[in-house]
Amino acid sequence: MVRVDGEDVGGTSLIRVRDLDKTYRRGSEVIHVLQGLNLDVDAGDFVAFMGPSGSGKTTLLNLLGGLDVPSAGSITVAGDEITHMSARKLTAWRARHVGFVFQMYNLIPVLTALQNVELPLLLTRLSPAARRRHVEMALTVVGLGDRMRHYPRQLSGGQEQRVGIARALVSDPTFLLCDEPTGDLDRKSADEILDLLSQLVREYGKTVLMVTHDPRAAERAHTVLHLEKGTLVEGVQGRRR
Repeated sequence: MVRVDGEDVGGTSLIRVRDLDKTYRRGSEVIHVLQGLNLDVDAGDFVAFMGPSGSGKTTLLNLLGGLDVPSAGSITVAGDEITHMSARKLTAWRARHVGFVFQMYNLIPVLTALQNVELPLLLTRLSPAARRRHVEMALTVVGLGDRMRHYPRQLSGGQEQRVGIARALVSDPTFLLCDEPTGDLDRKSADEILDLLSQLVREYGKTVLMVTHDPRAAERAHTVLHLEKGTLVEGVQGRRR
């Protein structure tokens, strides 16, 4: 269940955001991007964030993923309050809890699919054999078990995004943050990626938070939230698949 009213529900939410503000300064001007935002997301939810360009969607994702720090308020994930963590602790927290999926895939062209997916695991203490097992499992989950040795240039856009999702999954993160994951794909490839994200939620119990401009993508989510003037407004309930 997703809530935006800040009502205390006994601390059962996986993600708990309270009174979140984010402001930027442009010379003497103060720009309020997020204002007093509250959000509760339970494990296994699939949430889509929509809103016009510049409404703060990506800013919110960056805050939830520990890539940016709020001007005020708190963010708690799986019992960890991340707002005031040191940079070192936040880096370790991200590696353990967050899988990022980007619009432009961000694959390294001189590395194979296997090597791209393995990158997050190089920061862990896993043995090479254990890393290989994790990578093979992640690529199999996204349907690319037969493309492990392929380079990005040998893959379609949809397959590249699947590699990106496998990379996000390989460390078994607490939740996935997807920033316009279908924005650079044709309709067929986009639908295949959305099918995969829905499958990860339905069959593997993953929690997915997705920024999108595409109403058809948002339909896949359990809940659609709109950013309006720095606050969240709950939209139409999506279809659980």
